[in-house]
Amino acid sequence: MKSNGPDIAILGIGTAVPPYRLEQEEASSKLTDALVESGHRQAARWAGKIFRNCGVETRYTCEPELLNQGDRCRYVAYSRPQEVPSTEERMEKFRIEAARLGYEAGSLALKDSRISPGDITHLITVSCTGLFLPGLDAVLVRQLGLPADVERIPLTFLGCAAGMTALRLSRRMVEHRPQAKVLIVCVELCTLHIQPAADREALFGAAFFGDGASACVVGSAYSSERGMLALGRSRTVLFPESADEMIWKVGNYGFNLYLSPRIPQRIGEYVPPEVERLLEGGPAPEFWAIHPGGRGIIDTLQTIYGLSEEQTAASRTILRRYGNLSSATILFVLEAIRSSMETAESARKEGIALAFGPGLAAEIMQMAYIPPAIRR
Repeated sequence: MKSNGPDIAILGIGTAVPPYRLEQEEASSKLTDALVESGHRQAARWAGKIFRNCGVETRYTCEPELLNQGDRCRYVAYSRPQEVPSTEERMEKFRIEAARLGYEAGSLALKDSRISPGDITHLITVSCTGLFLPGLDAVLVRQLGLPADVERIPLTFLGCAAGMTALRLSRRMVEHRPQAKVLIVCVELCTLHIQPAADREALFGAAFFGDGASACVVGSAYSSERGMLALGRSRTVLFPESADEMIWKVGNYGFNLYLSPRIPQRIGEYVPPEVERLLEGGPAPEFWAIHPGGRGIIDTLQTIYGLSEEQTAASRTILRRYGNLSSATILFVLEAIRSSMETAESARKEGIALAFGPGLAAEIMQMAYIPPAIRR
C-alpha cells in the first residue's frame, strides 16, 4: 500500500453487544418446535439444516423475548399472527437499544484512540435495521459529549457494506483536512426483524443475523502504544444484473429480507477483477478482513485466492461467535485482526478489507497493519 504522506488510520476501535445470548442449537430447537406445532413440518426440516450449516454458534439479541420457547415468543407466533410485534413496536425498541449500544461502542472507541470527545470533527452513524428522528447521530452528540457543531453524516439503509462505506468516506475527509478526527458508530439490531415466516429466505435470515454495535476513530496516525490499521486506496462498485439478489423492505411486521442463494457465486464472478484493479499488480495482501455475510462468502473467497485458515480465521471467528451484524461486522473483524497482530508482535503487514451489500454492491479497501515501533 503506497502512501505519499502521513498515514490515515483507524486510531481506536470499540465494540458492544446486548446482554442476551442466543445459543444456536437452542434457538434452532425452539424455532423448529414452533414450526412443527403450526403445521410447517417441511419448513422445520429446512430450519434445522440451515441453522446447523450457517457457521454460527452464538449470537446476541436486544430482545429478551427471543429467549422464550417458540410457542411463547411473539416473533415466531405462527398460530397467533395477531400477536406478532408491529413495525412501530420494533422501531421503538430500536430507538432505545440503539442509543445504549451506540454509546457503549463509541465510548470504547474514543478511549482506545485516546482522542477527546471535544476533538471529534465528524460523526458518521450507520444502520439499516431501524429509523427514528432526531436520529442516532443527534443522540450520540449529547451522550458522548461531542461538539454541538460536529459535522453529522447518517448512512441509512446501505446494508452490510455500509461500515466500509463509512471508512472510505472518513479517509477522504481526513485526506482533505488532516486535522480532522472522524468518529464512526455502526449499530445494527437485526434480530428485531425475525418474523413467523416459513420460507427458506426468512429462515436463513433468522438463522445467522445478530445484534451489535461497533465504532472507530479515524484520523492522521500518531505515536501510540497500540498497533493501527492504515487506510489505503478503495473501490466501490455495483455488480451488473444483481439488483434482485439482496432485498430489504419495510413491512408491517418489521423489515422483510430476501437473500439469494446465488450471492457467493456473484461475488466469485465480480470481485476478483475489482480487487485486481485496486491492487494494480502489487503484492498480494497478507491479511484479509472479509465481511462474514455468510459462510459461503468466506468459502468462495478463500478458494479463489488460496487463502490459509489463518487468513480467514478472524472472519470465521466473528461469524461463529456473533453471527452477521450487518454494517457493524467489519469493525469486529478488524479488531480481531489488530489484536492477533499485536499479540504476535507482527511487523508491518499489507492487507485488504471487503464487504458486500444490496445492489449487489462491494466495498474494497487496501489496509496495512502498522506496529507501534515503525509508526510515523
